[in-house]
Amino acid sequence: MDVEEVDPISGRRTTGHEWNGIKELDTPVPRGVLLFLVVTHVFALLWWVLLPTWPLGTTYTKGLLGIDERNVVEEKLAAAAAARAVWEKRIDTLSYEQIRADEQLMATVRSTGHQLFGDNCAVCHGIDGKGRSNYPDLTDDDWLWGGGPEDIEQTLRVGINTRHPESRVAQMPSFGREQMLERNQVRDVAAYVYSLTNPGYSTPENIGRIEAGREVFLTSCAACHGENARGSREVGAPNLTDAYWIYGGTMQTIIESVHGGRQGHMPTWDERLTSAEIKILALYINSLGVEKP
Repeated sequence: MDVEEVDPISGRRTTGHEWNGIKELDTPVPRGVLLFLVVTHVFALLWWVLLPTWPLGTTYTKGLLGIDERNVVEEKLAAAAAARAVWEKRIDTLSYEQIRADEQLMATVRSTGHQLFGDNCAVCHGIDGKGRSNYPDLTDDDWLWGGGPEDIEQTLRVGINTRHPESRVAQMPSFGREQMLERNQVRDVAAYVYSLTNPGYSTPENIGRIEAGREVFLTSCAACHGENARGSREVGAPNLTDAYWIYGGTMQTIIESVHGGRQGHMPTWDERLTSAEIKILALYINSLGVEKP
């Protein structure tokens, strides 16, 4: 029979295991650890009994408390929908002026509108509404079809160049590709349009081309953009005299627009969004811009 060895420093027996001169003490598990293990096991047993726990084929143990997280979530969703229905009905029935006069409703419009915009519009117009190449900036005062809430609502509802029977329709003809204008005429009218926002371009060596371009503009472009080139919101023709451009305002991009034409597309939202959500978006988008009619 082996004689048990006792560690001379701690006074505890050793287990007989030794690694590189280090001997293992036969130290008992601390009572705190044992207590923790007991408490966690008791808690687990109670949890198994009180709450849904064990799968049983096509079902599971329901637990004595009868708690079902699915029912909890459904109840919360139903309560949220009921609360939402109250203010959605008010927004749907009130005029824009009445909604704007109600600060509580407008707070809802701002928070809900931001979420709706992020979910449905930001992919084209950017999360901040400032647009990007080929998509208009919604934060300025340069509106193709008008920036009032009613105008924006109409655009959201029917879209632009869509299959909706009431769709807004706008197209920039391809004057060069369809040979409606000759090559030099395309460049002349592009020079004229470019000069409208770049006064420094009107130099003595360019003035002849600019004047020729104005004549082409009056006969081919003024019907939509107006003789003063300020555009028309009746037909969605942009103002060419400001610094806001959808496709770019360089000489080359203007030549490309005149030569190949442009036709944007705005989807319809009347089947995807409710009438109240469209009104919320219209108010939110209007609040992004400079114009507050």
